[in-house]
Amino acid sequence: MLKPIKVLVLGPLPLPITGVSLANQVVVEQLEQHPDYKVDVVNTSFSSFDEKLGSVSFKKIMFYLKLQVFFLKVWRNDIIYITPGQTFFGVFKYALYVIVASLLGKQIIQHIHGNFLGKQYQMLTGLKKSIFKYIMSKTDKGIVLSDSLKLNFSAFILEKDIYVLKNFVIDELFLPDKTLESKNYQELRIVYLSNLMEEKGIFDLLEALKTLEKQNISYKAKIAGNIAPENKERAQKYFDVLEHTEYLGVVNVPQKTELFTWSNTFVLPTYYAMEGQPISILEAMATGNLVITTPHAGIPDVFKNGVNGYYVVTEQPLTIVDRLEYIANHKEELQTIALHNVKQARKEYPVSKFISNLLVIVSA
Repeated sequence: MLKPIKVLVLGPLPLPITGVSLANQVVVEQLEQHPDYKVDVVNTSFSSFDEKLGSVSFKKIMFYLKLQVFFLKVWRNDIIYITPGQTFFGVFKYALYVIVASLLGKQIIQHIHGNFLGKQYQMLTGLKKSIFKYIMSKTDKGIVLSDSLKLNFSAFILEKDIYVLKNFVIDELFLPDKTLESKNYQELRIVYLSNLMEEKGIFDLLEALKTLEKQNISYKAKIAGNIAPENKERAQKYFDVLEHTEYLGVVNVPQKTELFTWSNTFVLPTYYAMEGQPISILEAMATGNLVITTPHAGIPDVFKNGVNGYYVVTEQPLTIVDRLEYIANHKEELQTIALHNVKQARKEYPVSKFISNLLVIVSA
């Protein structure tokens, strides 16, 4: 009997909940169930959430210095699977692991979940740029979420070593037909599910909801996600005046399932610099929601305007108002698009397909 392949997963895990930490959690859980693989983990999640994810603080530096002791795990694993950040610090904090893995001839797989890595490299100069390239050039296989994001690796490795791996939706969010048949498409039910960051478009949405109320357009909205301390007061001012909007805080998987089952319209007007392809868009599709979003980062690779929902213009709340008002007056179209999204998600985004494709990349 062949020995299992030993994989070290190096990256953030929940909590806090982010697209990357959720993806890593699924990778760990699925590989642990696979008889051909043995999984080891270094959880690099920094416990405090703030909007400036690429920022460096004394607390962060001390936290990541403590993590360096776990580089010894590189010795006893065959594959080092890393989900690095996309800033200089986000890459540099894994330098010791990458260098040791390279010296020992371990396979290094770097999985990027955004579209900022290449831009960050172009912005750097001098020694920092050289260090950044040195670390990323040690990559044996680079993984991105879609074709348009391949350029993030093009300065570091050959195109043949860059792989596309579509994101996924967890099994719990694929609703049974009976549940979908009972969904309410007769009133506008809006959901926002992401961290409440300015660049994710939360304040554009809240401003749009204020306009809907002024225009007496009927709706209900539920907002879920973590709020950075610097945004709490600003967000609360909206929640205090919006009569038909409820803030739920951070939600777990059962609560998320209930939320997406309740809603029929998902809004994420993101212009986040490090955005890749938000898992929340795919989750909304799987649960029978029309999607309103922006043609930002890798979103156009998984979203078609007029097919999966509608695009709006970043930082222009009135374009959100326009789309929501249209949907409120075209309930049949809302339902048609939402149910089409279910079919697409079931075909393209199950966890089983994600893991199967990941294992093909690992063994290539």
